[in-house]
Amino acid sequence: MNAKTDYMLMFVGNEWCNELSYPEIKKLAEDAKAWMDGLVAQGKAKGANGLARSGARVNAKTGQVILDGPYAETKEAIGGFVIVEAANIEEAIAIAKKSPVVRYGTTIEVRPVFTSYEDCPLYRRLQTLEREQAAVAA
Repeated sequence: MNAKTDYMLMFVGNEWCNELSYPEIKKLAEDAKAWMDGLVAQGKAKGANGLARSGARVNAKTGQVILDGPYAETKEAIGGFVIVEAANIEEAIAIAKKSPVVRYGTTIEVRPVFTSYEDCPLYRRLQTLEREQAAVAA
């Protein structure tokens, strides 16, 4: 059995597409659609969405809410994401590299998607501490 993992490809950039001419953006849109259609046809794409540039960021320590994002100093933001199924991170990276937006400077961050809350680092840390506590109590 060949286990597959879901990976989130997060597209990070500024609003570079506003600088493209009509022919450039038309070609890019066609290329991006063909790239996504290919992933769907291969059964690799599991979902995708664009994200609004506006939103909010909540700082849990201070309670401060920032509404004027994007929030990085460079004014880059996650503009969208695709969930792909891949055999390993190397395959997911290879998929990301084929996205037509990379030639315009978009960064694609590739991350494994946890399928269970038990995979979450918080929960794993709790399990470790509980084992340590049990060992001390024994």
